Amino acid sequence: MDTPREAAGEARVGIGAGVSVIRQYLAADQIDEMHLAISAVLLGAGEHLLQGINLNKLGFCCGSGKLGEKAMHVFLRKTCVPIEQLQ
Repeated sequence: MDTPREAAGEARVGIGAGVSVIRQYLAADQIDEMHLAISAVLLGAGEHLLQGINLNKLGFCCGSGKLGEKAMHVFLRKTCVPIEQLQ
């Protein structure tokens, strides 16, 4: 799991993956910021992204939220610095 960060140096690293991979990176304390797009769709059974994970204990706070046409976008980050300053 260290390889992407090492390869990127100071650049930002993005993870576009399924629930299992994201949970592994969260457990390994390798995620500093998350953008969750939440849409009202009934999917039935499946893996739960945050079940059993205490985001507060990991140091996350809700940076901001934005309501779009088809989804609610929630930005969580470990540093409570406005996202504009991180880009």
